[in-house]
Amino acid sequence: QLQLVESGGGVVEAGGSLRLSCSASGRSFNTYTMAWFRQAPGKEPGFVGAIHWSGPSMYGTDSVKGRFTISRDNAQNTVYLQMNNLKPEDTAIYFCATGSPLMSIQQISTLTPRSGSWGRGTQVTVSS
Repeated sequence: QLQLVESGGGVVEAGGSLRLSCSASGRSFNTYTMAWFRQAPGKEPGFVGAIHWSGPSMYGTDSVKGRFTISRDNAQNTVYLQMNNLKPEDTAIYFCATGSPLMSIQQISTLTPRSGSWGRGTQVTVSS
């Protein structure tokens, strides 16, 4: 399994942008579908989106479509989450996660902290 470390979080004003990174260690990164989840205070983690091991991405909630973009650099074993036009409701801890090789996005979207590999998360705070 991959080991994951997120970075890039911080405090930003509403309307601003951040780019989160998730660095993976392990073999065959290019065979793993990678997901981003976020957890707001007092809530369970929610699926933000994922990028399939073959390239296409999908977003889990209409609230981020058009604002968030997931991409990957297989040469760097890294997946990114570009977040634009941030809103206070985007405030959360953002986690990178994955499962077994060659999983579909549908399968990845159902991961929980008790399944798959998760990073420790990076805090994003959007001030109004």
